[in-house]
Amino acid sequence: MAITQTMCTSFKKALLDGEMDFSANTNQSYKIALYTNSASLDATTETYTTSNEASGTGYTPGGVALTISTAPTTSGTTAYLSFSNATWANSTITARGALIYQTGGTTPAVAVLDFGSDKSTSGTTFQVTFPTANATTAIVRVA
Repeated sequence: MAITQTMCTSFKKALLDGEMDFSANTNQSYKIALYTNSASLDATTETYTTSNEASGTGYTPGGVALTISTAPTTSGTTAYLSFSNATWANSTITARGALIYQTGGTTPAVAVLDFGSDKSTSGTTFQVTFPTANATTAIVRVA
């Protein structure tokens, strides 16, 4: 099993089909779920899955809601957006990666995050810190 950081191929198609909306006035919402090192997540991941999802104190299956911190914007020829950091307070969790996905409907996948190694908390806050929102480092970029 492996987790490979990537934008999901199905997400790219959904963008072109107009099925994903990250604008300031969207009624669509997004979540981030955590996964163990036994998960298999990569560009072919199409939807949220409970298979090998993390568990533990302070973690609810399905993860937590994401807040768009930087609405879609551009710099040069790149469009990008970002989310506020995701946190699980007072948690005891071990996770190797995460999946960002749209809630509702078929829960389509957006992006897979690979933490590079297992990350753990024991009665403290587990946090996914998103990179700076700009054309070269934002978590969601279309170049």
